Amino acid sequence: MKPFFIKLSLSLFLLVLITSCVLFQGPPTKEEVVEDMLMQNLNASHYNPQVFNDTFSVHVYTLYLKRLDYNKKILLQEDVDKLSKYKYQIDDLIKKNSLEFFNLSLDIVTRRTQEDQKYYRDLLAQPFDLTKDENVELNPDKFKYATNTTELKEAWRKYLKYQVLYRVTEQLNDKDKALEKKDTAYKPKTYTEMEADARKKVLKSEDEVFDRLNKVDREDRFSLYLNCIVGAYDPHSEYFVPVGRDNFDIALSGQLEGIGAQLQQKDDEIKVSSIVPGSPSWRQGKLKAGDVILKVAQGAGEPVEVTGMKLDNVVKLVRGKKGTEVRLTVRKVAGGTELISIIRDIVQLEETYAHSDIINTSGEKVGYIKLPSFYADFKRMGGRNCATDVKNELIKLKADGVDGVVLDLRDNGGGSLSDVVNMAGLFVDKGPVVQVKGRTGPPSVLEDRDESMIYDGPLVVLVNSGSASASEIMAAAIQDYKRGIIMGSSSTFGKGSVQQFSDLDDQLNPNYASYKPLGSVKVTRSKFYRISGGATQLMGVVPDIILPDRYMYIDLGERELDYPMKWDEIAKADYHTWTMHPLSYEKLRSASEKRTKSNESFTLLAEEAKRLKDQRDDTYETLNLDKYRERQKKLEESGKKFEVLDKDIKGLEISTLTSDLKVMDGDTTKMAREKDFQKRLRKDIHLVEAANVIKDMK
Repeated sequence: MKPFFIKLSLSLFLLVLITSCVLFQGPPTKEEVVEDMLMQNLNASHYNPQVFNDTFSVHVYTLYLKRLDYNKKILLQEDVDKLSKYKYQIDDLIKKNSLEFFNLSLDIVTRRTQEDQKYYRDLLAQPFDLTKDENVELNPDKFKYATNTTELKEAWRKYLKYQVLYRVTEQLNDKDKALEKKDTAYKPKTYTEMEADARKKVLKSEDEVFDRLNKVDREDRFSLYLNCIVGAYDPHSEYFVPVGRDNFDIALSGQLEGIGAQLQQKDDEIKVSSIVPGSPSWRQGKLKAGDVILKVAQGAGEPVEVTGMKLDNVVKLVRGKKGTEVRLTVRKVAGGTELISIIRDIVQLEETYAHSDIINTSGEKVGYIKLPSFYADFKRMGGRNCATDVKNELIKLKADGVDGVVLDLRDNGGGSLSDVVNMAGLFVDKGPVVQVKGRTGPPSVLEDRDESMIYDGPLVVLVNSGSASASEIMAAAIQDYKRGIIMGSSSTFGKGSVQQFSDLDDQLNPNYASYKPLGSVKVTRSKFYRISGGATQLMGVVPDIILPDRYMYIDLGERELDYPMKWDEIAKADYHTWTMHPLSYEKLRSASEKRTKSNESFTLLAEEAKRLKDQRDDTYETLNLDKYRERQKKLEESGKKFEVLDKDIKGLEISTLTSDLKVMDGDTTKMAREKDFQKRLRKDIHLVEAANVIKDMK
């Protein structure tokens, strides 16, 4: 065998060659070359290389089956039985560079997809009886594969009936609103017309889905298979097929131009992984990390089903001119679906930067700094970075005589590691901030070497399950130094790993240059560790004071992903805890808990969290129209009591810094932006408690 991957050391290559056991009869195919190079990259570079055994094989098989037919509407149990014969053999096939399992799965899914088209078309040709009492399970994890075509058709019937039911309900709701408003422009339809119209729309939607499925080529399917192999290493490593420059950038960044959301394409779904600070989605506030985009519509136009659609094609649907409307139908992270309207716009750069205001409550004057991300401009000399910006905000807050500072890292997905180190140095003397360990060798300790300290007063850091990576490092450093109080949800996200991209074309043996392009691979190469020794991976950072929030009963974060790397620990770094103003953790925690338990808003917040959890878990839905509408009305009514949580909080005042008022003087754009920023803060019950803890710390 000729080496495909020429940048490995000779000894390492020989090791890979031995473990691969590849003896080609004639020249290898491009797929064999890609698979072999991909495995060499993973085995040579991944932080946690896998042992090729039955356990690894089962992981790949389970992930592949899940992504091959997530909704269990294509494969029969007999198909799964055929594929399951390879459940413990995938590791051996990889060593032999054999695509036997992949080829079989491709043949099966192609044939079944063609058969399914007849099922849904036949079913949608006849009216559904929406008066019949029957139910449907909507969570694919809770039902099994059909044992025969009769069962599969029945599964399709209930699924399609639910889709029709949903659309008829929408039309009936529109009719009720039109009658209530006495809208003369509304053209009433009979129930029969509504049901027929709903079936027509469902048929169009399913035709679009299957049209995409029929256009999925072998390369796309092979990419899915390879990513299941890569996904068995960890959820953040990934293989990218060769694409044009524009599409490649979209695939890497996952940024939807026009709304500002970072996306992941997993299990045939488009999931929101984060919201871009300053973007239309961020300003609108309803689209959240963890939401799954189901449909995209241009304003009031007919929505397009995007399940199974390539990420770059979804981007094309969402893109548009500034000022135009896009409507997203999403499955919320807390369960249920929601239609979200967003007006396309550009990212407001000022809203992506650190911003401060003053919280006035209970006689306290507390400085508040919102940090949307750990940003840094590496392209321009003198470009803005978050550490310098936070430093300047602290100086301004001190000039206004604040009693303490709240640093808000909620929903901050991370960013520049060097800025974390520099920012931690604003609150403590010089010393280590984080440890970074690669696959081999001792960890590197990143230190703040600046002895100057900008702020030494009371400090609270707010976090939630959306605080990830660099945010977790910052919170962990403050916690380990005992410098301040970490407050928020039960834990942060738990992403404590670092990835690096490699272009496979750059590593290809010149003898196989005709196979280019091969694509690229993103590999997890190192992990973050706290200065106290524990990893931030998986466990995240557990706050000193845990506060109720809307998602407190829903598991979110790294632990919910497939095959995350485990938590572990290394030796602690050499550092000394904060001694200037020692914190009485138990006293602060007890006082906060007493307040939150007696606070009606926090009680209501915990009650809403329980309601969201119940809604998420209840995936067994009625297919009777009257009962379905009655249930939806009850859910809507029960949700009204929680609307008070989105109103201004009495006694909470937000004011602008003196220095910022001077800058804003006469600038209507900046004044409007500040007004909008403060509007959100006045509804935030967590800020009130953060200010109370600051008062207790004095």
